Amino acid sequence: MRRAGLGTCVVGATILMAPCAEAQDSTTAQINAIEQQIHALQSELHHMRQALSQRDQQVQAARRAAAEAQATAARVQAQIPTGPSTQYGPTGGAQVPPGMVGPATPVTTGPPLPRGAFQLGAVTVTLGGYIDMRGIFRTRNEAADVGSSWSGIPLGNSPNHYENEFHMSARATRLSLLMQGHPDPVSTLAGYIETDFQGAAPTSNSVQSNSYVPRLRQAYAQYDNSALGLHVLAGQAWSLLTQYKVGLVPRQENVPITMDNSYLPGFTYARQPQLRIDKDFDNHRLWLAMSLENPQTTWNTSGYTTTGGNTAALPDGFDAQITTPGGSGYAPTVNYSDNIAPDIILKAAYDPGWGHYEAFGIARFITDRVDTVGWGKSNTVLAGGGGADAILPIIPKKLEFEARALVGTGIGRYGAGGLPDATLKPDGTPAPIPEVQAMIGLVGHPTPRIDLFSYVGTEQESRTSFNEVIKGKNTGFGYGSVLYSNAGCDVELSPLTCTGNTSGLTQGTLGGYYKFIKGPWGTMEAGAQYSYTHRQIFSGVGGAPYANEQVIMVDLRYLPFQ
Repeated sequence: MRRAGLGTCVVGATILMAPCAEAQDSTTAQINAIEQQIHALQSELHHMRQALSQRDQQVQAARRAAAEAQATAARVQAQIPTGPSTQYGPTGGAQVPPGMVGPATPVTTGPPLPRGAFQLGAVTVTLGGYIDMRGIFRTRNEAADVGSSWSGIPLGNSPNHYENEFHMSARATRLSLLMQGHPDPVSTLAGYIETDFQGAAPTSNSVQSNSYVPRLRQAYAQYDNSALGLHVLAGQAWSLLTQYKVGLVPRQENVPITMDNSYLPGFTYARQPQLRIDKDFDNHRLWLAMSLENPQTTWNTSGYTTTGGNTAALPDGFDAQITTPGGSGYAPTVNYSDNIAPDIILKAAYDPGWGHYEAFGIARFITDRVDTVGWGKSNTVLAGGGGADAILPIIPKKLEFEARALVGTGIGRYGAGGLPDATLKPDGTPAPIPEVQAMIGLVGHPTPRIDLFSYVGTEQESRTSFNEVIKGKNTGFGYGSVLYSNAGCDVELSPLTCTGNTSGLTQGTLGGYYKFIKGPWGTMEAGAQYSYTHRQIFSGVGGAPYANEQVIMVDLRYLPFQ
């Protein structure tokens, strides 16, 4: 209509001039109104684009936070042991590794309880452990059960060097109990106790009833605060020197999955009373910890005349007291070293997203008492060392490489080989023995039912010996003196002396487990292990003897809660 009207104005311009002007004004007004609407719509569209951009930024930030949380969860999950849970506490089904802060709400409103867990009021109780049957064959007769004595492999002067050894044992059977509660959204309380049957009372034997006694492995309490990133442990647990799989989380120790309960030389560990404080940073990626741990010194007194292993007679006529028979609460047949302060351990652990890395150090205070009638003097010497370890997931959840090393003085008791911490100088001053502990390993999980392992480890000590002229004769004292006689070490029942100070232990071992039954009723697995160990003696008069040992173990184990 408006187009027709405009044409009429053009054709009949003289007669319809006034109506045409009005139509043109109306059209211009409408165009202006439309343009204003367009401008308003463009402005509104601009604001909408700004709002969408802000929302996109918020969505991207949320996605990044979610991805980071998912990556953290995946990293933690990837480092939870998937192999045989032979050395760990109850972890099956848990959403968070035990020892890390639990769910922010009480367990009753959280995820389903893991297998073997139940509620007692506000406390979650989780059962753990397994029933174990083991067969053991050694080419040297150590008269040892499921844990070998690497530094005690008999030399050629002993008839046991020429005898094989076979045992069957159920004493590695283990029971554990984990108790957890959440008093508030950021706090977790936990208590853990673990025992096996490797204790041996004076009446224990393998003749008829095989009545071996329970042994305390671990018993500790924990407090975790997620708001502060603070973790406190008090009680008997794996030493902070032990390698961990993730952070410094208790019950996630990276213990070799060997069937030999002495593990292998080069593995650094202890289970002992301690007070530990941990602090985590950067969403559990970085951990710093300090632990005060129960001290104990293993002594070697070669060259000295000793009385019951407690006192060493020094060349000048004085005596050095190094141990004391057990008093109240201890076995009187066992000697305990004199101690004045705890072992102090510092450790940092880092989980950057690929692998797990640790660096640590230890300080020890080794002491004795030199005295004679009416006079005495106490001596204390600082010892310790430092080390590092790493776990590298070559193929995540399929194959991992691990390595660890500790170097220092007076650290022998922390090595699985059981070499001595210290000896004595001729004046009675403690002399910590330098040592290196190191091991590497490959652990594979080609399928969810198969776990394979291979380790090589070593412990090497340095000569810590002293010479004194006694009655015109050069006499050796300390550990590994070249003046000691090894003349009788290689001859069965030889009447000649065999001092036999061990300079080093080296072992290679491999084995595996197969979970042939696995389901809601638990796991039944079988395995086998072979190890070859070389024990080397310091050279002395008569040479540098050595002994080798091969060990084969087979294992059948039922894990009802895994």
